[in-house]
Amino acid sequence: MRRGGYRTRAEAQRALTGLRRPLAADPRRVLLTTGQWLAHWLATRLRPRPATLRSYHQHIHQHLIPYLGGIVLRELCLDEVQTTFAILARTPTRYGRARAASTLHRIRATLRVALNAAMRRGLIDTNPARYLELPPAARPKAVVWTPARVAHWRATGDHPTVAVWTAVQTAQFLHHIRRHRLYPLFRLITLVGLRRGEACALRWCDLDLPHRTLSVSRQLQQHGGELALCDTKTDGSVRVIALDRLTVTVLRRHQATTALEGQVGGFVFTNTRGDPITPDRLGELFHRLVRDADLPPIRLHDLRHGAASLSLAAGNDLKTVQTMLGHSSIVLTADTYTSVLPDLAHHAAEATARLILTAAGTTSRAIRDGHRHRHHQRPTTRPLRLTIAAQRSTPPSRH
Repeated sequence: MRRGGYRTRAEAQRALTGLRRPLAADPRRVLLTTGQWLAHWLATRLRPRPATLRSYHQHIHQHLIPYLGGIVLRELCLDEVQTTFAILARTPTRYGRARAASTLHRIRATLRVALNAAMRRGLIDTNPARYLELPPAARPKAVVWTPARVAHWRATGDHPTVAVWTAVQTAQFLHHIRRHRLYPLFRLITLVGLRRGEACALRWCDLDLPHRTLSVSRQLQQHGGELALCDTKTDGSVRVIALDRLTVTVLRRHQATTALEGQVGGFVFTNTRGDPITPDRLGELFHRLVRDADLPPIRLHDLRHGAASLSLAAGNDLKTVQTMLGHSSIVLTADTYTSVLPDLAHHAAEATARLILTAAGTTSRAIRDGHRHRHHQRPTTRPLRLTIAAQRSTPPSRH
């Protein structure tokens, strides 16, 4: 075995000592490269969600193995990992944009969990991904498509990363697609904030139309062209959602239509062949419908942001919105989905102004009442003050 490229004799000696350890007596383990370990770790994952597996596969084969794959696993160090991520940060994506800091953090998370598994197997002593320095990844805040933003988008094509429609824009979209076969699906996402995988996984047994409720217990994901029913994103995502009467009417009509097509039972939303709608296909369809409606662009997931904002604007409290969205923590709901609509913001501003004006009016009345009280008491108090002053000016008696 030969190794080279060490900057000092001491560094070379440390590498030699590591290769001579009894733990590394197996030549296959000594020569195990980072790429081989990452591929082995990926192949031995136990029941990962398809979306998680797809993310791991992309991170490992597109970003990590091309740069770190040829390095012996036991010799992988922080400098090599840091250099790799610096290159990834400078390399534009296939869309020509700079790679987002959040993407770098997700790639690092994949590398870190894989190297943690190598540590548990005794293949390495430390995890260099643990000490990696990356730019902070701020969660993008949803902004509202106000008239000024819409005008800017139409003039320049520039649009925010995360945006939500106003109530009027949302109504325009639903009116535009009212004749579409999947109108009930988009209505559910718009009003109750279902995730796209949750909406695609809905079965008729999950709906209790007489009691106007909907149960969320599974999600549909795809990987490698195959669909799989999986557990929900978190335990808190399992929930029962109340439905309004009009939505129930829309779902009853959809049920009658699918029955005429010979699709009884099974998934609520299917294509014309009776197969379930895939999440990716649903996202593509949504973008096309938005363009046809001539509305400012948003992602399908942004309908979930909009559902939360509309619910808050309707006067529902944050706990109700948390339950509807299926968040395990109300902090996440408050931090992510409290993008208020302009009407609600104006109402809050007017309420604050009225509070100040009310306080100012109370203060003015108190000042006027105090001034009026002092004016009425002047004939009584002024002679008393003069008398006291006169008494003080009289020289004291000598007797």
